[in-house]
Formats: sequence, structure tokens, C-alpha cells
Amino acid sequence: MLAVAAVYAATMVLFVAANKLTTAASAIFLQSTAPLWVLLAGPLLLGERTRRADLAVMLVVALGMACFFVGTEAPQATAPDPARGNVLAVLSGVAWAGTVLGLRWLGRGRAADAGHAAEPADAGAGLVTVVAGNLLACLAGLPFAFPVVGAEPGDWLVVLYLGTVQIALAYLALSTAMPHVPALEASTLLLIEPALNPVWAYLAHGERPAPLAWTGGAVIVLAALGKTAWDVRAARRPARGAPGLPSVREGGG
Repeated sequence: MLAVAAVYAATMVLFVAANKLTTAASAIFLQSTAPLWVLLAGPLLLGERTRRADLAVMLVVALGMACFFVGTEAPQATAPDPARGNVLAVLSGVAWAGTVLGLRWLGRGRAADAGHAAEPADAGAGLVTVVAGNLLACLAGLPFAFPVVGAEPGDWLVVLYLGTVQIALAYLALSTAMPHVPALEASTLLLIEPALNPVWAYLAHGERPAPLAWTGGAVIVLAALGKTAWDVRAARRPARGAPGLPSVREGGG
């Protein structure tokens, strides 16, 4: 759990750092390339199968990611160093993939080895890991947080909201769901989040990502939605072909 918590903390710190350097759209879209890294590591770490359709979707995701590194995005007040921020956002995506894989592993329980029986999944392991990860992220960020200067009541309310709703409530739902969903499918479903991110950034800050960033983000989100629709259709197909028999899906298939 400590190893997964450390990877989760790295996700948080890298993502915040990326947001301070590049646009919010670029940060969230590049972090959302996590399914690409899950695809590469999932079969090795979890033994979850990868289908040809998954490979096709991940190729599209990789092309969308490439759009962020073609040319140079102009700096702006809310994104003073887009190139460096984009790199940190990609690393945050890699760490997020590790978090999804780790939570999935914890949710399934450790496999049997060396003649010992498999350990049962611990329902609370994911939640404990997320709490520990946030504590580690807090410790990593504290040296950069002090001294606090000029904080208004509204600033503290925003921090309280981010900690309790955007982080705590969201990851309570995530840690509860992970034991029941394959890692690749979970990380792909989470790509729905970035769809509104650029809209909020534009409304709040007037932030305007470069056209290629919009293009790459649209490609990534559409690939995620397409894969989700494909998975739902594939899951229903056996049920129609064999009425009265339960449909079973295993691993990443």
C-alpha cells in the first residue's frame, strides 16, 4: 500500500506543478494518456488481456498526445512555461497509470505464489492507500507552501473544497469501484473528466489553449468515448446470443 500511495502522491504533485506551468487543458489531457501506459504495463503486472481494439484506441491516444509537442505553445499569464509543464503532465499520466494499476492490484488481493494460497482482497486497502498518498503529497508540498502570505477567506474555502470534494469524495468513489473494474477500462472511463476542463479554465481565467492542444485533447477524449461504447456493445453481444445464460467478463477482456 505504501508503494501505491507514493505513486499516487507523485501523480498529485506532478499534476499541480504542470498546472502552474502549462494550460489547464494541456495538463489534464496529457495526464489522461494514462490508459496508454496501463496498456503497456497492465498485461505484465496484472495479467489482464489486451485486445486488438485496445491497441487501436491507444494508437489514437498516442497521436493525440503528440499534438501537444508539435510546435511551441505561446506562454500566457496562467501558463508561463508550456513546454516544461507538458512534460510534467505526461509524467503525471505515467504516475496515474501506476496508481490505477496499484489500486486494481490491491482490490483483487495478492495472487498465490510459492505454494501459498491467494490472499483475499482487502476492501479498505484502496481507501487507506489514497489517504496515505494524500499525506505524502502534503508533506512533499509543505516546503513550498510556507510562508502563507495574503490568503483571503475565499482562498481557504477553495482549498477546503478541493480537499474534501474534489479529492476526498472523488477518490472514495474511485477506491470503491476499482476492485470491480479492469484497470484499462477504469482509466479510460476517467477520461470523461477532461471534456469540461478547458471550458471551466476559459470561463474562470480566460485561458485559451493552442489549436493543436484542442485537437489533441479532442482526439484523446473521442478515443475514450469510442472505446467505452465499443466495450458496452461487446459486453451485451454474448447476452443476446445466449439467452438465459450469465455473461462473464474476465480481466481486461
